[in-house]
Parts: sequence; structure tokens; C-alpha cells
Amino acid sequence: MQTMEATGVPPHEPGDGVSAAGEGRRADAQRPDPKRLVASLPVALFLLGPDLHVASVNPAAEQLVGQGARRLVGRPVAEIFEFDEPLILGRLGEGEAQLFARDAHVRVLGRAARRLDVMTSPVTHSPGWQMLILHEAIRVEALTGDGGGSGGGEGVALRAPEVLAHEIKNPLAGIRGAAQLLDRKLEGADKALTGLITTEVDRIAKLIDQMQSLSRRSQEPVAPCNLHEAVRHAQAIVAASKPGEVVFEEEFDPSLPPIMANPDALVQVVLNLMTNAREACEGRKGARIAVRTRFASGIQLHAGPGGKPLRLPIELRVSDNGPGIDPALRDHIFEPFVTAKKSGQGLGLALVQKLVREMHGRISHDRDEAKGWTHFRLHLPVAGTVPLETNKEDTR
Repeated sequence: MQTMEATGVPPHEPGDGVSAAGEGRRADAQRPDPKRLVASLPVALFLLGPDLHVASVNPAAEQLVGQGARRLVGRPVAEIFEFDEPLILGRLGEGEAQLFARDAHVRVLGRAARRLDVMTSPVTHSPGWQMLILHEAIRVEALTGDGGGSGGGEGVALRAPEVLAHEIKNPLAGIRGAAQLLDRKLEGADKALTGLITTEVDRIAKLIDQMQSLSRRSQEPVAPCNLHEAVRHAQAIVAASKPGEVVFEEEFDPSLPPIMANPDALVQVVLNLMTNAREACEGRKGARIAVRTRFASGIQLHAGPGGKPLRLPIELRVSDNGPGIDPALRDHIFEPFVTAKKSGQGLGLALVQKLVREMHGRISHDRDEAKGWTHFRLHLPVAGTVPLETNKEDTR
């Protein structure tokens, strides 16, 4: 009786027709095997022996490192991971200490540092044996968009064009009209000057249109849509613009569920990322763009005071093997007017970030110097997970 109460199973009344022993046997038959539980964990788990060599790993660990269990088992943990915080390896050396390091910088097999949550724990009743658990650092980002840096928001500075656009566009239209009238009366080299005026006026008008898009407060409604359809649509456009210039590589997870996004805005976002990737490796021998989709746990957005965090488990990664972004600009590339392009205006990625946020998503970038790849990662929610009250006009 005490055992059943301790496990939360209510005692059976006499004559209820159910055998407690029989019910217990059925429960044991349905209970998952511990090995399957470990294999199902969404975090990377490494079992370390007393000599700090890897004894076993789960599938998430294989995915994190990018190698199978056969190549990991038997290797020293220090050969696989390099921690910027030396305390982690020190605690592992102690053998019986517990440690939790949030957002630690970890190099896996000598690759570029990644931000991971790291946990160590001794195995009960097994002296010297330890568990090393690693997980993608959970990033919580406000939906209000008031941050700075690479997560810079759409504050007052981006809304200024709303006030100025009308006053600027009116005289621009007048200048363009005057240039067209002059063009009819001029000949020879002078006509080239009127053409220059018209071209520059059009360029300024396009710049204002982009700024208005950034400062727009209303947002397009989101709905369930197929991520892979949007990706292939954008890829077809990029490939058709300059056929054969770059090789596309695909790695799609066909099991991904529909996402919550605006289909047109999603195509625009992916098209912008792919166009930037193509331009980044333009003229490069062996230019490649890799597009990958996968399920990635651990990414959340904070929905504001009192709101529940919104999970963003669907990841789209657009990568290129170009020279990468100038390190001095990497923390500012999502800010307006920041660009490394000679003819760029620096508004493309700022607009991409705005569209992604309107879809309740998150965008980030990183550079793998060891392999020579630049990655842009887009994280989006699964269809049906976005609260209805957030699917309204943007009040920022």
C-alpha cells in the first residue's frame, strides 16, 4: 500500500475487478527501455569513463559533432571539445563535480567556436564515470524589436522616412519630369546628362520605397505554408537569373511540418538571402550555395511581459563558400545602411530581419572560417503554435 501511494497509484477497492499486480505488469510492459529514452533525448549526451574517454554517445551527440559513434567512442573528450572556459575540463578532471555553464564557447573538432550550454554530472553509484551534456544555447529574444547590434530593432530612426517620404518624392517627380522635357530638346552628349538625372532620381525613389517598407507598422498575416515550396521558388528565380554561375546543394528534411509564415514575405526573405549568397561568391571558382532545412530545438522568442516563450524549431540555413563578411561589419549587418557591397545601399538585410520578425521568427548569421562557409540561419514556428492575438497589426 505504501509503495502504491508513493508512486501516485491509488489503492484499489475490494471487488473492483482489477488486479493491482496485473495492472503493474501491463505498466511495466509499456514502460520505455532506458536506452531508448537516452537515444530520444534532444540534447547531446556523452558518457565518459574514469580516464575521460568517451564510452558511449546518443544520436543527438553524433549530430552535434558530425561523426558517428564508432569514430567517437574511445577518444579523449579533450580531443573532441575545446572549451574557452578552462573550468569545464577542470571539473571533469575532478570526476565527482557537477557544473552547468550557460552559453559557453565550445570548439568541436577544431571548428569555429559555437555557443552551447554545457552540463557535467557524475553517474550515481559508478565512481569516476560522468555524463557530459551539451545543447545549443537557448536564445531568448524580444518580439518588440528594441534591441541593438545584429538584433537591432525598428525604432524611431527607421520611422522617420514615413514623415519625409511624401516631401521628398514630390520634388523628385518634378525633377524627373523636367529632365524628360529637356531630353526632347537636347542632342548628343547633353542627352546623356538628362539620362543620368533620370537614373539617379529613380535610384533615390527606390531607396525611399525600401525605407518606407522598413518603417511600415502594419504587417502581413501569417498562415500555414510549406517551407520547401518557398525555398524552391526562390532558388528557381536565382538560378534563372544567371544560369550555371553557381552550384546549388540541397539537404532538406522531408518530415518537417508546415510552418507559420507569410508565403510572399517568406519567398522574398529566401530570395534575398540566396541573392546575397550568389553575389558573395560571384566569380569564384567552384562557387556553391548550400540550402539546408532541419528541426532544431532550443530556439525561443520571448513574447513580452506575461507571455509564453514561442518555440522556433524549424531551421532554414542558406550558406555560401564566398570570402565572408568583413569582421568589422558582422555585428551590424542587419542595421540599415550597413553594407560591404560597392553598389549596395545596406537595406536588404534590414528588411529581411523586419519580415522575419513579422512572421514571429529569428534570423542570425555565423562564419565557419575553418571550412570557409558563411551561414545565415532562419528559425520559424510550426503552424498552429503562434497565438492568434499576435497575428494582428504590428503595434511597434
